[in-house]
Amino acid sequence: MKKITTYIMMVILCVCFAGCTDYLDVNKNIDAPDQVEAYLYLSPIQANFQGYYWDIRAVGPLTQMMSTSSYTAYGSHGFNAGSDAAGEIWRMAYWLHGKNLENMIKQSEEAQEWNMAGMGYAMKALSWDFLTKEYADLPLNDAFVPGLLQHDYDYQKDIFPVIRSWAYKAIEYFEKGDQTNYGFRTADNDWIYGGDFTKWKKFAYAVLARNYIALSQKDNFVSANYADSAIFCANNAFASAEDDATITVEGNDEVTETCNFWGVVRGNLSRSYFPSDYAVQMMTGVIPEIDNNTKQWATISVEEGSETIEKTKLLEPQPITDTTKNTGHFDPRVVLLIGTSDTAYADDFDRIKSYKFHGGGINSTSGKNPRGGDWVARSFYGRTASGNNSIDLKGRWIYRNDAPYIMMTYGEMQFIKAEAYWKKGDKANALASFKEGVAGSMATTVKYISNVLKDGEVAGGDKISVNAFNTLASEYLEGPYVGGLTTTTLTLSHIMMQKWICLYPWGAQEAWVDMRKYMYDLDNVTISGGLPMGSFELRETFQKNNEDEDRIYKGFFLLPTNVETRKGSFYLVNEGAPCFRLRPRYNSEYMWNLPSLKGLTPIAGDADNYQCSIPWFAIPNE
Repeated sequence: MKKITTYIMMVILCVCFAGCTDYLDVNKNIDAPDQVEAYLYLSPIQANFQGYYWDIRAVGPLTQMMSTSSYTAYGSHGFNAGSDAAGEIWRMAYWLHGKNLENMIKQSEEAQEWNMAGMGYAMKALSWDFLTKEYADLPLNDAFVPGLLQHDYDYQKDIFPVIRSWAYKAIEYFEKGDQTNYGFRTADNDWIYGGDFTKWKKFAYAVLARNYIALSQKDNFVSANYADSAIFCANNAFASAEDDATITVEGNDEVTETCNFWGVVRGNLSRSYFPSDYAVQMMTGVIPEIDNNTKQWATISVEEGSETIEKTKLLEPQPITDTTKNTGHFDPRVVLLIGTSDTAYADDFDRIKSYKFHGGGINSTSGKNPRGGDWVARSFYGRTASGNNSIDLKGRWIYRNDAPYIMMTYGEMQFIKAEAYWKKGDKANALASFKEGVAGSMATTVKYISNVLKDGEVAGGDKISVNAFNTLASEYLEGPYVGGLTTTTLTLSHIMMQKWICLYPWGAQEAWVDMRKYMYDLDNVTISGGLPMGSFELRETFQKNNEDEDRIYKGFFLLPTNVETRKGSFYLVNEGAPCFRLRPRYNSEYMWNLPSLKGLTPIAGDADNYQCSIPWFAIPNE
């Protein structure tokens, strides 16, 4: 990413010394270059993909991957009125990528540099796939038409196939045969694959797999060949975790902008964002059982010495792990995903398994979880509350200054296949893909372990070694929650909950796609006029019981469900409905394009409850 500053300086120097040589005198525009070489767009375009990490500040609370004391409007399924909050992907696709990406593609096509053009189309497809999944309906055909003062919207059902056409165009170009010697132009400026076009072709297939699987709840998902297409594209995407799509981050501690958005220097995860109590419950195997009559956590009487005490009764069986059991039950990903400052580095398995993990409520740090203890989010920040440097100040795992941005992974592709096979009724292939998905998630997770040594001792960074992680991962993969599942015992819930963990928290947007298409597990929900109906009152939401066969996310409860740590309410303008889309960027659309927003149906874009309008991909029929 350091190249961005270099390019800006190049432009400044060219302006300052314009006319010094005939070589530089190539522009009609006296203020800036009319055109730069296509490869010069590459580095800034990729760097600006960090916008999707910014928007996880909103989507993290919506998925309950993260709790927040900052973006509380989104924890309450509302929005920040008059603000550009949660508008970063909008800004990324229309402005930061925008004409820059269009020019890169156009110039590459004109020069018959097919691989460079293919990279452009692949990035454009991913950018817009992010965009429509967050905001649904968008200006597409009018997006970059010069001279327009108003940009008409296109509906998502028309946007999805266009995104696929861009990804297929990328594949076509990669297969076209390109004799161009790109040399340093891609090797030094491609922060994703370093100019490896074979991997870029896989990248395009991965975007397609994501796009197709978003339609898995459509009535015609199988009959329209969306399922087969998702499987085919996932099979042609990443071959292992080594193909994961990630963006290299320089991580210069002295220059904030060169550090990961979640790194210590930028402080964005400090004490404003932290693991949710739901994430803790899922990953440690302490999801509570709910009393279906009272809708409260069930309790059980336990004899401890001479006393009888009431404890929270846990769901049986736990869907992901059970840390109270023996070999094969402990999922080591929890140490990296939601580890706290309670955890100290160890290679001792018993000690690792004894770590405590704490989560907050949706919009506060005071969430209760059955393991007890106060919330501690210090490990998200990478230092102790007192500022003691006993924890390395570069942070840890993907919350590190120099950690890459993860965009798509091999494990995710396997879960896409597992869900598609499940929908086709092919339990054998669903099970095989599920197991490979968990293994792929482990392979991605372990890549970013960083143990900081001082005088031969681990002084900071991650709280588990690579060897310990791999040993525990092997036990888990062979244990009852993965290896022990069969075509009879595997459920769709297993697939989707393991995918949720695979995506934690870098892939919150895709997890939100899944949670919305399964309607947040609302009970007997119907859709009318673009809104969910029948599963909520103004201040209370009704969700399926944990034991219901079609319950996907066991233990997941929305804010107004009146269970422990969820005794709150959505924004009143929602009229009890959850959020199904983010509102467009305020300064772009509500300030300058309001007439087009108002024309949207069935819910107008300026309606108070527009964020509750269900996107097309989540509506079963066409």
